[in-house]
Amino acid sequence: MAFPTSAGSIRLANDYLPMTHETTHSLASSDEANEIELKLEIDPVWIDRLAAMPPLSGVTPKIVDQLSTYFDTPKQDLRAAGFTLRIRTAGGRHVQTIKAVGSAAAGLFARPEWEHDVAGLEPELDPGSPICAIVAHDRLGTVRPAFTVAIKRRQWICTRDGGTVEIVADTGCVTASDRTTPVSELEFELKGGTPTAIFALARTLGEQIPVRLGVLTKGERGYRLIAAATLGAIKAERLELAADTTTAEAFTQIVGTCLRHFRLNENLLRRAPDAEALHQTRVALRRLRSALSLFKPVVADARFPHIASELKWLAASLGPARDIDVLRDRLGEGSNAALTAARDDAYAAALAALDSQRTRDLMINLVEWTALGAWRLQPLDPAMVQAPAALFASAAIGGLNRRIKRRGQDFDQLDDESRHQIRITAKKLRYATGFFQSLYPLKRSRRRLKAFKKRLEALQDHLGQLNDLAAAPALIERFGLEPETSPSSIERETLLSHAAEAYEDLTRAKRFW
Repeated sequence: MAFPTSAGSIRLANDYLPMTHETTHSLASSDEANEIELKLEIDPVWIDRLAAMPPLSGVTPKIVDQLSTYFDTPKQDLRAAGFTLRIRTAGGRHVQTIKAVGSAAAGLFARPEWEHDVAGLEPELDPGSPICAIVAHDRLGTVRPAFTVAIKRRQWICTRDGGTVEIVADTGCVTASDRTTPVSELEFELKGGTPTAIFALARTLGEQIPVRLGVLTKGERGYRLIAAATLGAIKAERLELAADTTTAEAFTQIVGTCLRHFRLNENLLRRAPDAEALHQTRVALRRLRSALSLFKPVVADARFPHIASELKWLAASLGPARDIDVLRDRLGEGSNAALTAARDDAYAAALAALDSQRTRDLMINLVEWTALGAWRLQPLDPAMVQAPAALFASAAIGGLNRRIKRRGQDFDQLDDESRHQIRITAKKLRYATGFFQSLYPLKRSRRRLKAFKKRLEALQDHLGQLNDLAAAPALIERFGLEPETSPSSIERETLLSHAAEAYEDLTRAKRFW
């Protein structure tokens, strides 16, 4: 398999994938430099041991103390416009950096980064600044420090596996007013050679220390601190695909949002096992698997079966814990000691799967394959990969909708397994609708989309409850619960009636695609 020999030969949608490919613009010159980075999270206890581990042993790191001050208006106008503004101080030098991080700014400025020296801690926003092109002048007059990031940075340069990579270890904290959150992360930046070198190094270190994909920038950590973000489970974020997005770019961005959804909830789940965090972690994996299924005609290269199989394994590892949570929620005070003990065991097994190197490697491999896989660099059908995502989306959504209509005929006569298959298809359709909704901006399409989603969600909810009822008797028997806790036939018939009605409503929904 041939890979590109320079960073500039890869095009990545770095808004979502935990690997960035940015163009840096200097305000002092017209020179441009491409950079590819991979961010990983690491426990601080491992940072001091890095230097003794291959491939870093014998390489003297450069150590720098940095203080970065991030600026915004009291109403966070810069963030709303899709920018971050910071001044980083190190070694007596002050460097101002403006990054376009939001979809609106990214579309206008092609995701650049502007950087230049300044005299001190006062931002310089001259008329040539990209922020001035978007944010109103009177708003810019209220820009002030929002939060700070103080870190100790260790830097190594490592050449191996066909590439030269800068490895940076950052430890420190983000501070906003009286709130603080720690930072401990690794960044791998390609300086030359093949991009696969980044992943080879990440896997080598991952065999010795537990590292996980990082999905939060330091700026995001600061804004989350300002908002005093709760530790509650996090739902999937809305994805904004540009009208000219290709099918390959759409897949990359969709995988990125799913990985972000997964990692944010995985971190919550590992810190404090919770039913809703577990649920959202599983939802993220279902969305990932649905994306692979949806795009299979485009991305099914030699590595596809292994990636899909590993995601299926991980999702299955979390299933028993979720099944018991659903049963406990149904029974309320009817839960017994055996069920409680089984839940503890199921959560322990789920956490063990999440903590395994198998899962950590899977996530790094998934990022590499999404960005550098043969499906993208050596596609069997280049026209399909580069086709407009809007065309692919309409064909995919239409196909799933027709499949539901075909499988749901004589709905009230279907057995549990047949309804379960409709439920799986409905989930895929719901996720596909969410992935692609930004590609249908017209007023009539938005109106029809809203009605379609409402009907689809109703069908999925009713089918989900029917599926839970079908699984309940076996679980009740397994844990020795009282027979009267089993679902009644009246309850089942009521749900079945609601599901049949929701199915009919969906079949009558007008197309938005």
